[in-house]
Amino acid sequence: MSTMNLNEMFSMQGKLALVTGASSGLGRHFATVLAQAGATVLLSARSTDKLQPVLEEIQAAGGKAHAVAMDVSQSASVNKALAEMVEKFGVPDVLINNAGQSIAKPMLDQTEEDWDQILDTNLKGCWLVATGLARALVAAGKPGSIVNIASILGERVGGAVGPYAISKAGLVQATKAMALEFARYNIRVNAILPGYVATNLNRDFLASELGDKLRMRIPSRTFCELSDLTGPLLLLASNAGVGMTGACVAVDRGHLVSAL
Repeated sequence: MSTMNLNEMFSMQGKLALVTGASSGLGRHFATVLAQAGATVLLSARSTDKLQPVLEEIQAAGGKAHAVAMDVSQSASVNKALAEMVEKFGVPDVLINNAGQSIAKPMLDQTEEDWDQILDTNLKGCWLVATGLARALVAAGKPGSIVNIASILGERVGGAVGPYAISKAGLVQATKAMALEFARYNIRVNAILPGYVATNLNRDFLASELGDKLRMRIPSRTFCELSDLTGPLLLLASNAGVGMTGACVAVDRGHLVSAL
């Protein structure tokens, strides 16, 4: 196979990609990567103000992007945003279900409000956006690719992140359930399970004494960088991953295989 064919396999040229939680961290990285690969990117967050820097960064680099307000935890907001997107831009070919949050507290200190906030965003939100987009794809007779951003905490567990870990374990199973039911419509559903990724939000913690103890439990003794997620994202979002559905791909520099 020639290099040209390989490049075409991973290309996102002509694709319309929706990225939730696109204002910072992983979501911002995913949006810029997809734009660089040729996609027109629909950036979503609860407030479009927070999306402006990402929008400007993509456009300054010659990419195509639009900002859309959407609260993934509210069905009315999701339905309204999806309807507006479809009317203005068409049905997205790709969804990166990235919106998520965590509240770090011991389990006995977590409140019902904490639980609702985390589960509504991380699990219900992913389900609302994925099923909403899938209905639009089916109605349009279009194939699609949904990439859920779970976590290695969906397969293992850590202290003070109970509801977060539970939500991500649910998202792993949701990925498989969606993959099963959407396959007949030519809609693929896969998940990326990132390990601890160094971003502006957590860099100080990862560099702290506690962070260093965590790093020493990773077989490679290194945390992930955002760039580690670029290849797996393009594999699952593009035609290169056409044979993959229901896959949950850990990108963690070996953290999940650490010895007990």
